[in-house]
Formats: sequence, C-alpha cells, structure tokens
Amino acid sequence: MASPAQRAAHWAIRGYQLTLSGLIGRQCRHMPSCSEYTDEAIQRHGFWAGGWMGVSRICRCGPFGTSGLDVVPETLPEGAGWYKPWAYGRWRGVNAPPIVCEAVEPDGG
Repeated sequence: MASPAQRAAHWAIRGYQLTLSGLIGRQCRHMPSCSEYTDEAIQRHGFWAGGWMGVSRICRCGPFGTSGLDVVPETLPEGAGWYKPWAYGRWRGVNAPPIVCEAVEPDGG
C-alpha cells in the first residue's frame, strides 16, 4: 500500500501531466517520459529513493543528455542509502532492458 507521501507525489505528478505538460508540449527525450518514470520510481521504491531517481532522470533529459528507452530499475542500486541520496539515481546513461536476439534455423527445403 502506498504511503501518504507516495500518494501525494502521484497526484502532484498527475496534475502536472494534465496541466503544464500539455501547455509546453511533449519534449522528453526518453521513453517513458520523465514524469511517468518519476511516478513509477516513487511507487516502486518509495518517496525518498524514487524521488532521487526522478531527479537524476530529469537532469539527464537536457539537450546534451541521454535519450531513448530508460526503465525504472527493479532493485535499488548497491551502496545507496538515505544518508547519500545521490547514490539512488543514475546520473549517466540509461537503464534499457537487454536486447535479445534469437538465431533462426533456415529452412532445409
């Protein structure tokens, strides 16, 4: 069950998506968008850790930052803790799922 802070963050992000985001247009360089990423990170990892993940993602979304598929990690990074919140976020690169290629047997006809 979500904490009051997680619910408040969700509704604040949702309010942004329905108001300001529509006014300035979709300009996020990532998939999912930064607001969707932050909301998912907060819901999955809690307000503190997920919030820092969202801050790091927003910082990477500038003109010279990263782009492309970037998903919320399933687990918290090793070495992260409440006393060093910067360790929760990924400040460079993206967290894209691995690309799996399967070999296809040619028809022997």
